[in-house]
Amino acid sequence: MKTLKLFIMLLLLATTLFAQLNSLSIYNVKDFGAIGDGNTLETNALQKAIEECSVSGGTVYFPPGKYLTGSLELKSNVDIHISVGAIILGSTNISDYKEFIPQMKSYNDAFLKHSIFYAEKAENISIRGEGTIDGQGSAFKVTTREKPERYKNRPYVIRFVECKNVRIENVTMQNSAMWMQQYLACEDLFIRGIRVYNHANQNNDMMDIDGCKNVIISDCIGDTDDDGITLKSTSFAITENVVITNCVISSHCNAIKLGTESHGGFRNITISNIVVKPSKDKEPIYGHQQGISGITLGMVDGGILEGVTISNIIIEGTHVPIYMRLGNRARKFYDEQPKPGVGTFNNVMISNVIATDVQSSIGCSITGIPNHNVQNVSLNNISIEFPGGGSIEDAKKILPELEDHYPESTKWGNLPAFGFFIRHADNVSLNNIEIRLKNSDARPALVCDDVKFLTIAGLKTDAASQSKNVIFFRNVIEGTIESSTLRSNSNTFLEITGDQNKNISVINNVLLNVKKVIDNKSKTKVRESGNIR
Repeated sequence: MKTLKLFIMLLLLATTLFAQLNSLSIYNVKDFGAIGDGNTLETNALQKAIEECSVSGGTVYFPPGKYLTGSLELKSNVDIHISVGAIILGSTNISDYKEFIPQMKSYNDAFLKHSIFYAEKAENISIRGEGTIDGQGSAFKVTTREKPERYKNRPYVIRFVECKNVRIENVTMQNSAMWMQQYLACEDLFIRGIRVYNHANQNNDMMDIDGCKNVIISDCIGDTDDDGITLKSTSFAITENVVITNCVISSHCNAIKLGTESHGGFRNITISNIVVKPSKDKEPIYGHQQGISGITLGMVDGGILEGVTISNIIIEGTHVPIYMRLGNRARKFYDEQPKPGVGTFNNVMISNVIATDVQSSIGCSITGIPNHNVQNVSLNNISIEFPGGGSIEDAKKILPELEDHYPESTKWGNLPAFGFFIRHADNVSLNNIEIRLKNSDARPALVCDDVKFLTIAGLKTDAASQSKNVIFFRNVIEGTIESSTLRSNSNTFLEITGDQNKNISVINNVLLNVKKVIDNKSKTKVRESGNIR
């Protein structure tokens, strides 16, 4: 009995000591003078808590209340915990924000100077909890359209630069004056369970992962005026080894986006289990109410795009479900930088995508530029219902290259195909693609121009009622169409033009609804066998 009593006493003592030691690592901001009334500027008190915490490491705790602040600089080994009922409010006065110019050069240096939370070269930092960060971004008015001035003096909520072991978990973020959060050249970055609503100002991205490596993003819900989950490369740092999964995204612009800036590029990216749905916000600042694109891969400033898989995506709305682009804008991010060369776009697989309620008759596209082809692209198990509405004039378009333009899926207007327009591409595979039309159209389902090693297998498509063909080839080398089905009547299944075609095969297709299988206006011989008519 004495032994048991001694054991219990020692256990109680150990528990008390542990609680005391643990309490030493929790820094309640109210103990440092914070009031939490939403009116008093608390920057100094909050920064003092962070500084004290950083000495030995621990948690800076925000109890329920409203904390008005300017810039806060996180240090290594500091965990910010925003409790239920706690709201961190960004000051609406730009003079309350410090200007942070990181050592690392990137395209954003000209304008990205202010943020609520900033960290550079810190390790083991986190922002978590069930509370809220509100940037109050609508207070920062944009007074010019000139670049870069229009981006200046608008604080971000979070900007971390060259940090390691970063965790952002469960918090709600809303109303940034600019992008909600940017992570530049960070390593071992984990973003989980956050909720973002960002419709307060221009350039209201949900998140920008920029030149980071070893990144996991999961279980997030976002609704933004500008781009949703965005991977960028505004410096020579490559965004690589990224997993994005189990998210619900709404955007007036591009829901899932790699690019715009692509100086270093993207490597080893896997994106899965994403629902893209229309925004709750009905008045876009940018873009369109139901979104510009579901998936955009845009390489125009050099860099590499290598090894990207995207799977299990539901897209409701948007004007363009899928857009892939290799261009040559070649924008520099500092004056002394040599002009970037054309980048590379290689090894992309998109599978298991359902897109409904497409908002425009533009169509999807996969395009490079002359002598710089998109390479090794595979689309598998894709189902898209297009609205139709394309004209005979659209079908006859020869699209300008626009190789130095911003990579936006709507830039050409209606494409020559109602489904997919593919140009300047090598080794493209379309497997089990279903393309449906809600209304009449005058364009082919597919247009393939300057494509080498093309495989179309298991295509199921409507024929546009006013179109004279279903598939159009111009200068296709090693092209095969097999095991495909036409679901409505058409004059011609495949039309071939151009003088650079070679080794084209049309085999084992079910073509009961066509008057003519092939209209060959080129000099090449076509292998045709096993088609059921």
